[in-house]
Amino acid sequence: FASYYGDHMVLQQKPSGAVVWGHGELGAMVTLTLSGASGLIIMEKTAQVKGPSGTWTIVLEPMDRGGPYALTAEQGLENVTLRDIYFGDVWLCSGQSNMAMTVLQVANASQELAAAARYPYVRIFAAAPARSSVELEDLEQIDLPWSIPTAENLGHGNFTYFSAVCWLLGRSLYDALGSPIGLVEVAWGGTPIEAWSSHRVLKACGLPEDMGRREGPQISLCRGACFNLKAALCFAPPLNLALSSSTSPHQHLSGPQTPSVLWNAMVHPLLNMTLRGVAWYQGEANTFLNTDQYNCTFPALIADWRWAFHTGSARQTEPLLPFGFVQLSTYRRGSADDSFARLRWHQTADLGVVPNARMPSTFMAVAMDLGDEHSPYGSIHPRDKQNVAHRLLLGAMAVAYGDKGLVFQGPFPTRAVLEVTRGLLNVTYSQELIWRQRDAQAFEVCCSSQASPCQWLLAPVVAVGSHTVTLALSGCSTLVLGLRYAWAEWPCEYQACPLYNSQGLPAPPFL
Repeated sequence: FASYYGDHMVLQQKPSGAVVWGHGELGAMVTLTLSGASGLIIMEKTAQVKGPSGTWTIVLEPMDRGGPYALTAEQGLENVTLRDIYFGDVWLCSGQSNMAMTVLQVANASQELAAAARYPYVRIFAAAPARSSVELEDLEQIDLPWSIPTAENLGHGNFTYFSAVCWLLGRSLYDALGSPIGLVEVAWGGTPIEAWSSHRVLKACGLPEDMGRREGPQISLCRGACFNLKAALCFAPPLNLALSSSTSPHQHLSGPQTPSVLWNAMVHPLLNMTLRGVAWYQGEANTFLNTDQYNCTFPALIADWRWAFHTGSARQTEPLLPFGFVQLSTYRRGSADDSFARLRWHQTADLGVVPNARMPSTFMAVAMDLGDEHSPYGSIHPRDKQNVAHRLLLGAMAVAYGDKGLVFQGPFPTRAVLEVTRGLLNVTYSQELIWRQRDAQAFEVCCSSQASPCQWLLAPVVAVGSHTVTLALSGCSTLVLGLRYAWAEWPCEYQACPLYNSQGLPAPPFL
């Protein structure tokens, strides 16, 4: 109980009840007491230690934000007390190396680290990288127990706690809400989505399973209505999706890339936690592994995590747990490989923007304009995490906290009208446009007599209106069968894409 949580933690505030759990002697009764700073008892709960794992679980009554409080667990003559506990909102941050990048590694790192002292009510926790072939009940190791942020623990080392994206999002949420914020980091660089997925997700998406499993619902992505909204899953036959041509279904994976090993060791032990939201930054590893399965694996992972946290927290974590993610940034300038572009598209379940019908209660930070060719950590690790966190914050405030009037995503096309006689294509967007690069070659048309294979030709921009972009089709003498925008590994030059809205948010890529 003590080592798992530690002093200084944040527990989820109302309307949910925070879940507290621990180990004890089988059959014994555990009494849990929550008391205020003066020692006044706020509530007292009891639970019996049950087998086979010898654990007890208690759901606290919903609490207003604030603190400090103390939690004492007693079993017979033994007791453990945790102090300086606050109630607020708890966010889980997960993914690969761009999530693991620490505050030490970002732009203006010294200023960011110096500012840590101003946020004593944003508390941080980092699980150590670990993998397992079976689902674990406890974390094997903790890199950082619940702590008050300092320059040292926010910049402990390169990719070694604490996550810059997670921290910058959390402190921004604190500025916006005034509530204590708890941040839980579970990240490991270079890891594919399959490693973070339960066997249920792998089975739903037709991927090989070779890890230990525990019984749970058999899920698939929606092909219509989700009838079990409470669990945010669809109980239906799995989709028949072909594996990406870039990988074999029997491709050998090892270490932290092995299917389910990070779910088993780093996510499953946390399922009892009551969460307010999730932030996810992952996908680079899937630009060469099951790339074209990501439009299945990512929505399925979101649905499965929601079901698992909702169930594990005795239904205190909401069924449609808000889930924010970062769309892939850039890697190699001038690369002809389109796997980054395909993965960006698949991150939205091939619908371009979120939330959408396949990915409800989600939000996305577009990052393809934040390329950092000279990053000392490699161009795949851009240092501008402040803009990433700001865009996630906008999505969180709109989707998780219900700020209906907030613009949190860039403009997206609503229709395209072909003027055949003039050789023009007029693309209408959902928001007022700001055109930053008039000479950019970002639009392409599928100019072919058949849909596959498609011949993609550049479509120069000839005019930009408040909501429309007019493209020239002079290079296309046959049918126009498709249109795409920013479809490249590094689609934006000089850290600016062609299209933004008046709030400075970039238009996402589309196909």
